[in-house]
Amino acid sequence: MLRNVTLVFAIGFLAAMVALAVFAPLLPLPDPVKMDVISRMAGPSWAHPFGQDEYGRDIFSRIIHGARASLAVSLTAAALAGAAGVIVGLVGGYFQGWIELATMRPLDVILSFPPMLLALLAVALLGPGALTLTVILSILFIPAYARVTYGEVLVVRNHEYVEAARALGHRPLRILARTILPNVAGPVLVQFSLVVASCIVLESGLSFLGLGVVPPTPSWGLMIRGARAYMHLDPMGIVWPCMALVFTVFSVNRLCDHLRDVFDPKARRVSFSPASAIDEDDGARGREAAAGSATDDMLLDIRNLTTEIAVPRGSIRAVDGVSLKVRRGEAVALVGESGSGKSMTGLAIMKLLPRRISRIARGSIDYVTADRQRHDLATVPLNRFRAYRGKEIGMVFQEPMACLNPVYTIGYQLVEAVTAHARLPKQETWARALKALKQVGIPDPERRLHEYPHQLSGGMRQRVAIAIALCGKPSLLIADEPTTALDVTVQAQILDLLEQIREASRIGLIFITHNLGVVAEIADRVVVMYCGQVVEEGTAEEIFYTPRHPYTRGLLASVPKVEDKTGGNKRLSSIPGAVPSPLALPPGCRFAPRCAHATDLCNAGVPALEPVSDSQAARCVRWRELA
Repeated sequence: MLRNVTLVFAIGFLAAMVALAVFAPLLPLPDPVKMDVISRMAGPSWAHPFGQDEYGRDIFSRIIHGARASLAVSLTAAALAGAAGVIVGLVGGYFQGWIELATMRPLDVILSFPPMLLALLAVALLGPGALTLTVILSILFIPAYARVTYGEVLVVRNHEYVEAARALGHRPLRILARTILPNVAGPVLVQFSLVVASCIVLESGLSFLGLGVVPPTPSWGLMIRGARAYMHLDPMGIVWPCMALVFTVFSVNRLCDHLRDVFDPKARRVSFSPASAIDEDDGARGREAAAGSATDDMLLDIRNLTTEIAVPRGSIRAVDGVSLKVRRGEAVALVGESGSGKSMTGLAIMKLLPRRISRIARGSIDYVTADRQRHDLATVPLNRFRAYRGKEIGMVFQEPMACLNPVYTIGYQLVEAVTAHARLPKQETWARALKALKQVGIPDPERRLHEYPHQLSGGMRQRVAIAIALCGKPSLLIADEPTTALDVTVQAQILDLLEQIREASRIGLIFITHNLGVVAEIADRVVVMYCGQVVEEGTAEEIFYTPRHPYTRGLLASVPKVEDKTGGNKRLSSIPGAVPSPLALPPGCRFAPRCAHATDLCNAGVPALEPVSDSQAARCVRWRELA
């Protein structure tokens, strides 16, 4: 209740002050510079509600006309500084490298000096005046905005929804303006209120010292300066301009706090009522078996893919010589422990590897378009790669709440995905967005279009993430552990949905997971990875029933089993040891230190991926003995 009262007061006071200041020349107010020495320091009257100052001038009129100077200088300076500072902070925080040095380091020079001292020096050199003061204050407060924006961008730019925007093929300028800026708007608005308050105080202080607004132009600082010498005779003469300063600063701060909450949907309170509640149909359906067998229709052919990441102690190979193939309509699962290189393989395909510290060292990523043209994605420049992201290849990330932009509605984000590669009429764009929600089984899609991510359940958010990835009608979909954060019931629904989409659209699917139960549900082929290498690959039946590599057997043995017939529970098996550091890999087989079947032969050299059958291969020198 108190917040509402203070907000109403702030809006009312600021609106009244701005309106009076703007229309002051048209109002029937006494001349603010006309002196009446006979009536100096006279008390309040009908003609002069706040009394008269030391020269007999009307105090109320001078406060109103003084607001013109104080507010004009402060608001203009804060707005100019904000525009320049936000741009500098966005560019420096997003691109980093030499761009960060060129944009942020010069601002540190300005920050190293107190603002009042710099303002005094500049005004003393250039001379007083409202225009000079506005320019000086604008320059002084650019670093304040830039540092706040820069810090917020450093936090936001690594979030999944920013990576998702890049995966859709958006340009950096669009990502900065549409994705990152709305997420840093809250702190910027707070900074605006602080800067306006500081500008008002600085302007008043400089005017008080005679270095700001030039008399006879009214200014709150000049009024305080003039009334200070007569405080013992007329204390209210200094109280009125001080009250104008205090209430104006408070109103600006309160209004900006409210605007911050308005522009941040996460801060909104959501009320639920039984009338608006909707029983969601989970839409659990049994999958139909695929008719016929997969044809030899190549979609993606990765050969000897190696990625390097620079670290203080050297460089590591997060992906080391990975080769895999995906055909149209085929689901390939990448399986392995955390740190095995599964997600890095997907990011390498999308060219979303961490910038400046990672690269594709060697190998090829051949993508086959619908017209049978092969394109090596590893050699496509980044400025041209957006033609593939979202349009040819879509990606679904692990945590839907992180990859969905929290400040935009579901409909807006779907429309962004639709228009990333196609210019369509607004009505048709929204129709396609609605169709996408219906395609992924979202109940009441018309209402969901206008809701924010935090208003949906985890399963609904993941469905929305899948719908966004499919808006560009890609031929290949990379799903990076899309069911990890969901309960088993919702996991089954998401798997059913992906299977239905794959069968209906005949798109290729790379499913990244560590859950072998999920693999059994969705995969046609399985690629098992360990320490950045493929240690075994084959059909799902071969991997589950005739595994050849000890690591694959260890993963299968770690899966919880159903109770035996006697009702007892079997002890879970686990792989001993831990994944080695990529900076200290074993000399031979990378799994040898954890393998119960390792011999001296395993340490003689890195084993090759040997064919076991026409469709299965294993990276183990003893696979024949262990078969």
